[in-house]
Amino acid sequence: MDDALAWLAKHPEIDSLRVAVCDLNGVLRGKRIASDQARKALEGGMRMPYSLVGLDIWGEDIEGNALVFSNGDADAICHWTGRDILPIDWTSHPTALVPLSLAHDDGSPFLGDPRQALAAILKRYAGHGLTPVVATELEFYLFDPTSNKPVGPVSPVTGKRLDSDAALSIDEIDAFESFIHDVYASCRAQGIPVDTAIAENGVGQFEINLNHLPDALRAADDAVLFKRTVKGIARKHGFAASFMAKPYGDRAGNGLHVHFSLLDRDGNNIFNDGTDKGSDAMRHAVGGLLSGMAESTLIFAPHFNSYRRLRPNSYAPTVVAWGYENRMVAIRIPGGPNKARRIEHRVAGADANPYLVLATVLGAALIGIERRLEAGEPIVSDVGSHSLPNLPPDWVSGINAFEAGPLMAELFSADLRDAFVACKRQELNTFAKEVSDFEIETYLESV
Repeated sequence: MDDALAWLAKHPEIDSLRVAVCDLNGVLRGKRIASDQARKALEGGMRMPYSLVGLDIWGEDIEGNALVFSNGDADAICHWTGRDILPIDWTSHPTALVPLSLAHDDGSPFLGDPRQALAAILKRYAGHGLTPVVATELEFYLFDPTSNKPVGPVSPVTGKRLDSDAALSIDEIDAFESFIHDVYASCRAQGIPVDTAIAENGVGQFEINLNHLPDALRAADDAVLFKRTVKGIARKHGFAASFMAKPYGDRAGNGLHVHFSLLDRDGNNIFNDGTDKGSDAMRHAVGGLLSGMAESTLIFAPHFNSYRRLRPNSYAPTVVAWGYENRMVAIRIPGGPNKARRIEHRVAGADANPYLVLATVLGAALIGIERRLEAGEPIVSDVGSHSLPNLPPDWVSGINAFEAGPLMAELFSADLRDAFVACKRQELNTFAKEVSDFEIETYLESV
């Protein structure tokens, strides 16, 4: 704490702070405070409602929310996560963020908080003497914020609007170098380990990878902070940035791919058996991921729009399958040196909550290892040529599968599960009341 306060003392230009908790939708919610209240925030002197984590995507209270009515909408204690105070340079005045998580009055973690839910899974790994090493890959679109619908941004070099795909285009990276440079600079200032950047398959779509870390909680922190940074820097450059799963119906979606391996107490990767096939432990982990995939799809595809991304022949999975070097399946085992043998989980959209995604992926993998679950045969060709179980095809099915899922009950507290289901059902009901312009155009006079 002393280091954090010393850093703040060296930056007198920062006269206000943001203190925030990540909710179930992956949205940071909290308060603006004066910088002279920093010690109070760092020492656990701040309180915010338990129900804060369960608001819907519009920030509305959930009707009948147990987190409100069972305890009178009581406050939880806000614990500092221990992360350095994080400078924010895209606002009109310089400020900084103090990341928090929720705890009970006795100091025990509130497991309805998604960050605390991931921390609980990592404690289970520690009990086995295992350390997950995790990296994330996040895709996003830049678009013109002056348009009512997403359209490609105007190139800073040519002055022309982007209107075609440019996968792996160096020219497109160069054209947006000023934006990308500022993203990297801001990430470095916050300790976010950014790696490579590429132009992806969509108009104005990019992917920036974060480096592998032997600290899954920090990796999730980084992913949440990275998304906020990209959006902030985009505004600074006159763009808007979106991690929406499928902003364009006819173009590539935005994914959140997770890579992970597991180290034992001696630092050995237990997925490596010296061969290209990987160890029994790796295949058991895959077995756990496959066994719980249908019921956990709501974590990976939490919104109405998420299911537009999960379509055949789109590089986004639709069936429960795994394979080696196969990007058409949900669980991919990448090639490379045996010592770096790892699992890539490809289901989540970039709109998902990174804490819940990592808790689900790592939790299901651990159950697979503990119970020695079989993965079955890897898929070596197009998944369409095989008879395979499907992921839930729509939001309703995803919500129902999550609510009834026995593995979800093992991984998450009742507080979190009940709040998440209630949140999703409220959002679903809100969408059900909206009639789109396309529906009106199609049906108003034709039926």
